[in-house]
This record gives sequence, C-alpha cells and structure tokens, in this order.
Amino acid sequence: MRQILPPHWKQKVRNFFLDLDARIDSTLFSSGKGLRELYERYSTFMDRFYVGRWKRWVFIEPLSEAATIGLAGMVLMLTLAIPAFRETADEDWLKKSDLAVTFLDRYGNPIGSRGIKHNDSIPLEDFPDNLIKATLATEDRRFYDHFGIDVPGLARALVTNAQAGGVRQGGSSITQQLAKNLFLNNERTIERKVKEAFLAIWLETRLSKNEILKLYLDRAYMGGGTFGVDGAAHFYFNKSVRDVNLAEAAMLAGLFKAPTKYAPHINLPAARARANVVLDNLVDAGFMTEGQVFGARRNPAVAVDRRDENSPNYYLDYAFDEMRKLVDTFPKSYTERVFVVRTAIDMNVQHAAEEAIENELRQFGRDYHATQAATVVSDLDGGIRAMVGGRDYGASQFNRAVDAYRQPGSSFKPYVYTTALLNGFTPNSKIVDGPVCIGNWCPQNYGHSYSGSVTLTQAITRSINVIPVKLSILLGGKQGPKAGRAKIVEVARRFGLTAPLPDTPSLPIGSDEVTVLEHAVAYATFPNRGKAVTPHAVLEVRTGAGDLVWRWDRDGPKPRQAIPPNIAADMAGMMSHVVSEGTARRAALDGIPTAGKTGTTNAYRDAWFVGYTGNFTCAVWFGNDDYSPTNRMTGGSLPAQTWHDIMVAAHQGVEVKELIGVGMGQKLPQPANVAANAAPKVLETRPGPPPVLTKRGADVLVRVEKELDEAAKTIGKTTLNEPSNGTAKPGSSSALAFPENYVATAGADGTTATVPSKN
Repeated sequence: MRQILPPHWKQKVRNFFLDLDARIDSTLFSSGKGLRELYERYSTFMDRFYVGRWKRWVFIEPLSEAATIGLAGMVLMLTLAIPAFRETADEDWLKKSDLAVTFLDRYGNPIGSRGIKHNDSIPLEDFPDNLIKATLATEDRRFYDHFGIDVPGLARALVTNAQAGGVRQGGSSITQQLAKNLFLNNERTIERKVKEAFLAIWLETRLSKNEILKLYLDRAYMGGGTFGVDGAAHFYFNKSVRDVNLAEAAMLAGLFKAPTKYAPHINLPAARARANVVLDNLVDAGFMTEGQVFGARRNPAVAVDRRDENSPNYYLDYAFDEMRKLVDTFPKSYTERVFVVRTAIDMNVQHAAEEAIENELRQFGRDYHATQAATVVSDLDGGIRAMVGGRDYGASQFNRAVDAYRQPGSSFKPYVYTTALLNGFTPNSKIVDGPVCIGNWCPQNYGHSYSGSVTLTQAITRSINVIPVKLSILLGGKQGPKAGRAKIVEVARRFGLTAPLPDTPSLPIGSDEVTVLEHAVAYATFPNRGKAVTPHAVLEVRTGAGDLVWRWDRDGPKPRQAIPPNIAADMAGMMSHVVSEGTARRAALDGIPTAGKTGTTNAYRDAWFVGYTGNFTCAVWFGNDDYSPTNRMTGGSLPAQTWHDIMVAAHQGVEVKELIGVGMGQKLPQPANVAANAAPKVLETRPGPPPVLTKRGADVLVRVEKELDEAAKTIGKTTLNEPSNGTAKPGSSSALAFPENYVATAGADGTTATVPSKN
C-alpha cells in the first residue's frame, strides 16, 4: 500500500475513515436520544389511560389474556383447517361424487347399479313431509338454526355418552355427515372429526340449507348397496320415495345411523324397533303428536323380501371402485357422470362360486370352526369372472377378496421356486432336506423329520418347508439370505403382487400377507406363458346415450413378460404334481389339465388353494375374521374341494385349452362299481369333519410315516409327506396320516415354538 498510494493520499484516507466513524457515532447517538424522547412522549400519552387497582384485574387483564389466547387459537385453527380445505381443492368437488353406473355382465345383461343418478333426482319439495321431519328429528333437530356444527347438540351428546360410559348419541350435524360422505371416510380418528367440522362450516358458506339437506338425502348410504332415500325406497318397498307412508319414512330415517344393522331385508325386527325410536323422536321434537304416529306404530312397514335375490354385490362394489379410479383418468373437460359398464363377470360362474362356498361352510364350517371364505376366478387376461368377498353381503360388506390381507402359507412358494429357476436351478435340481437355521430361527418339517436329497419337483409336491428357506440362502450367495429374499420379492412384484411383503426370514414359506385378488391373478402368469396381467372388472365403458368411452383391450394396460415361457412351463409341470399326487388331489378335474398349490398358515388360521388351468385361474381362502384358528383345516380340504366345484362350473361349455408344461390332462379313474358304458362321474372326495387325534395316535402315525419313508427309499419310490386328500374317506383318521408341514423355531436353549406360517 505504501508503494502504490502517493504520500499525500494517506492523510486523505485517514480523514475519510475518521469522518465516517464520527457520522456513525453521531447518528446512533441522535437515534437513541430521539427514541428515548419518543418513548417518554408515548408513556406520557398512555398514562392518561392507566387503570389501576381493582379495575385493572377485573377488566384489563382478562381482556388482554383473552386477546392473547384468541390469537393463538386462531393460528391453531388455521393450521388444523388447511388439511381439511385441501380436500376441496378440486373445482369439480360437487360432481365428483355424482357418479352413476349401470353394470352389465360380459354378455350384456344388467346385473346391478352403483352410485347416484343426479340427472333425474327428485326435487326436495317432492319428498314427503313426514320423511323430512323424521330425518330432522332423528339426525339434526336444529339443522336450520346452526352454522354447520350443532354446539348444544354436541354438548348434550358428550354428557349423555359420559353418563352412559359409551357411545349412545352422536353429535354430528347433517352438514358434518354430508362432509364426511363427500370428502372423507368412516375411520374413527380425531383428525377426521376435525376435518369434518371445518368442511361442514365450508359447506354452509357454499350451499343453502335446503341444498345441503337434499344432497344428504340423495347420497347417504342406506344399506343393501343403495345410496339415497329414493334408491332405498325402491329397494326396500318397491315404490318411489314420493309414495312412502309415515311407517316407511320412519324406517328409512332410521337407516342413517347404521344401515347394515337396521336394514329391513336383513333384520326386520331391528329395523322396526329403530323405526319406533324415530317415531318417538318425532313426538319429542314437537313435529308430530302421539295421535299422529299411533297408526304407524300399530302398522309398521313391511319390506320386500330380497332373500332370494342373488346380486353379485361384492363384485359390484369392486367394479364401482375401479370405475371411480378410471373416471379420474378422463380429461377434466369430460363432464359426463352417467355410464353403462360391461364387466368381465360370468353370472353362471359367480352363482357357482357363491353356492360352493355356502355349501362347504354350511356342511363343514362348524366342524372346522371356519366362518368365512373368499374366492376370485379370473381369465388369463386378468378379467375377473367371479368374486365372492364373504359368506353374506347383507351381514358384512367387507370384501375379503380385495381388502383382507392374509398369510398365504405354502401357496407363496411358487414364487420362490420361480426365482430359483430364474437363477440356474431346474425342476430336477436336488437340495438336501435337512436342518437349517437363519440366526436363531430354524424351520422344521412335520414330525421333525427330513427326507434327505430331494428334487425341487418333489419338494413343492410334498410342500417341504426347509427347501424354500435353503433356496433363499443359496439365491443370496455371498450377500446372505437377505439378498436372496430380495430376489424373491422382486419376482413376486413382477407377477403383480403389490402387498408390502416385509423382509422376514420366514417370507419364503408364506408368512407375509397378500390379498385373494392379487394372489389369484398373479398365478395367471404361469398358464400365460410367463406374461403377467392386471386384474380388472371393467371391459367397456359407454355413456348413458351409448357412446363408447373406454375399452380394456384398446386402452387398458397390456400384458408384460414377467418370466420366460420355459420357466412358466417348468413351474406348471412342477405344480401339476401337487394336484395329481400331492396335497391337492381334491382339486383334480376330469380331463382338464390342472396345477396349483395349497397353503395353510400357523395354527390353521388360513387355508388356501390357488390353482389354474389353460383357461382360468382361481384362488380360494377359508378362515375367520378375528384370526382365530380353525379346527385343523388345511388347504387340501375345503379350499381344494371348493376350487374343484367352482372350476367344474367355469369350464362348462368352454373349449379346454392346453396347459403349457402339462398338456391336455387326463381322465380321472372311475370307481370300480361304475359300468364301463355308464356316464362319467367325478370322484366323490367330499371333505368331512376333521378327525380328532390323541397325542398317542399322532405319535403312532408319525412312526408309521417314518417307516413308510424308509421302505420307499429302499425300493426307489417316493412317498408323500402330506395328507393324501384325494383318496381319504370323509371323517376317517387316515386323512391325517400325512398332514401338511408346519414351521417351528428352535432357540438356543433347545425349546421349540411355532412361527406365523405353515404350509
């Protein structure tokens, strides 16, 4: 710096910085002095408003605290309101729920409808006065007085429920219930209730009271698959809502609280009792006198008998959900909301599936301690030909075929063997069936016995547990079993499984949960020469005027090559042995090539059979909703027999196709007492009540099994490790001579405990 700047510049730079420092100091001093003067003036001015002594604590402090708390409350309410108002982001929110769909079967015959036909709905002034009064008296007496939330009614409900020690009254207004129907679901959480309250206020600012009431009457679920009071009036009383009398109006108004519980076609006494409560509410609210409701009490409503009607409600619910998702993919400019949809359902197969499940549960459900079942039948394009989501739709609308996640047990093993074949193994590759452990978890076969060296075909036929676990270890190689299980999950994803499939050591033997729908359609990859397909119910969508909007074969996702055709053929060949000589002999079809796999989970909680032919694939599940164990039910018993009955009906009048890797199938042997020229009959292999074995009897059977294994090895033949369900007589003890394998864990102390999966 001394060399660059001339000497006379040094003084100038020094003076510049001294001047700058002086200016800064002067500014700060002046600013501070000015602020002090300003504060003193402000204090002098505010002293005029000073309130002291008792006036301060009575007036000023409470107002100050209220302002502070109010500001904090407003910030909190805004924070809570934002998630609720996000539900209304779609400008088409009002039309979004107005979808009306008429469903046809694959041949064009009407099978039912879902949704609300807003285009021809009845005006509010045409609704009977007694129906509107009954609804208001029961659901929201101060509907025309509150701002969306009935504060006195909410307080009354809280007090009543607290005194009763449970939920006796609901505090939601009609506006809140409409908000839930339009934007939310039925989950009981604080978050949903907060959203519901804000959305109710939002609706009150957008719609008039009459518009809110009209929407509520049109869109509330009324049981029996109906929405809106007009649809319910047609379903329960075979008349328009315009024509219902007081007794019928009271019964309809009683359905808002619990449509399944009080549906008259399911429980007429409960529906009439609920209607009587509605009549009491009409009197208590002052809308009617006791004399006016006396006739309705003496002559209660009579509902139409719908017990003989066999509408595929589980299928329609699934198809309607699929249709709603499909409509969301249409351009925003498309405003049509009324559609006619042709589905893939075959009503003959649907009726056969419903009848097969009901027959098995009626005959053997009590003996096996099984109360529920589900099944899905699909063609090789992924079209759902039949779906049964439970035993009784009227009693429970929960679709166990679509929404229930259950452990598949050994029916998951084909994905493991497919992974092995993709990584260099063959159906004749031999693996030693012997002890194996992953950490402190040691899977074991039935009777703690092992078969030594077996091929993969023999392993899947006998449903040996150790082999899939060893395959997961071998597939992982140096990276360990975790890497092997990751490969298995990746292959399962290729097949179309979207279930979580968390990584656990027992994953290869089916401890992770899947749905019946995905499991059934995933198996279609095998007869489809390795091509995975997407499950679907909708084949064709048209407007109410008949214009084509969407078609599956043109607009739907195309099949994707998941595995090579030769691997699919090898797997079909291996799985055909499960039906011909393994645990699923009851599923064998006469002259139709068949392959599949049974599955039974720990403590017999779930029993499966998933199988396929060259035409169809089908999955059958039996169990209980509360996960309680069945009475020794295996996949080779009721599930295999039900699958057989369904598939016999499915193949009626259908050209049987060759199954890749198996051929055209074989005729089953006829009983000896049938004449040669007699009509062919399917072997009678009906399941019977499960036999009861003592511990001593089980030990004897285990010992006999070991002796038979040793004898078979000496003569070069293979014996099975699982029950021969195809020839055992119903109810005989021999049916349990070779039960399916189960899984156990062996600890370091030598103790053994079961794990959540078995064959």
